[in-house]
Amino acid sequence: MKVATKPTVKTLGDCAYQAIEKHFKKTIKWEKPVKKDEDPEALHQMRVGMRRLRTAVSRFDLALDLAKPISDKNIGKIARRLGNLRDLDVLKETLETNYKPHLPPKEQESLQTAFTALTKQREDALSNVQKTLKDEHYKSLKEALDDWLEKPSYQPLASVAIQQVLPDLLLPEISNFLLHPGWLVGTQFVESEVTIRRNWEPEKIEKQLTTKGEILHSLRKQAKRLRYQMELFTDLYGESYAAYITEVKNIQEILGTMQDGVVLTEWLVDVLNSEIHTQLPTLASLLSENRYQSWQQWQPLQERYLKAETKHSFHLTILHPI
Repeated sequence: MKVATKPTVKTLGDCAYQAIEKHFKKTIKWEKPVKKDEDPEALHQMRVGMRRLRTAVSRFDLALDLAKPISDKNIGKIARRLGNLRDLDVLKETLETNYKPHLPPKEQESLQTAFTALTKQREDALSNVQKTLKDEHYKSLKEALDDWLEKPSYQPLASVAIQQVLPDLLLPEISNFLLHPGWLVGTQFVESEVTIRRNWEPEKIEKQLTTKGEILHSLRKQAKRLRYQMELFTDLYGESYAAYITEVKNIQEILGTMQDGVVLTEWLVDVLNSEIHTQLPTLASLLSENRYQSWQQWQPLQERYLKAETKHSFHLTILHPI
């Protein structure tokens, strides 16, 4: 006869340890190929690992006793250096794959100036990354994390069962997401009810993205922060939770596509020292069309998340872990 065993209670400290260990190991796994600049995918993976490590450290901070080098600020600085290099790789890949093949020969020639400038910028960014991975801030972060994982130290709150505190951990970030002013871009209020402005001409959308682009970019970053935090707890919730993560990721990616087009346009104007519509009219048209398509994808999600019932359902999902 089998003796029934009492299931082990998972604490806040357990979750924190598992998350930090997982993302720290993932980060350092890619360090050597990044230093050698062997593979763009290695850089991407290390950047993601560092960002997720930052999320774990900052979100679990209230339950942890960490050494000074293991700080949000220190990890953020390293992640930004990796991000600067990765952004240039994405920029090059986007131009080469998504746009250059569709341009007439004259515009392809004009792009060569941009690729030359990109190569120089990438050399500088790679040098910064290589220096960063050799300097004392990075070394001290690794040593401190190794020491902490060998002998973890916690605040009293770490002993609380994770189910008891999960909603309190997640709801503040969700509130920041749902109350973000980016949701109101392209809307109007009619008797205190917010409504989506529909059937805009492409020119009107371009104007909105020019004037309100930073607000939408901020919402994109908030969506990413929320997604990373929610993904720390996927095994503690059911299907509806997973569905919300998928939607938040979709929101992040659609807003990212819109923002990437704006960034690419500004970068080209800077390196070519010319208006893109003048020197690269076909490319300018393609960029505009892609932003228009992204806007069409964005509006149904925007409308859904402005509804009270969606917000209520999201909150209820968070309030009921498995």
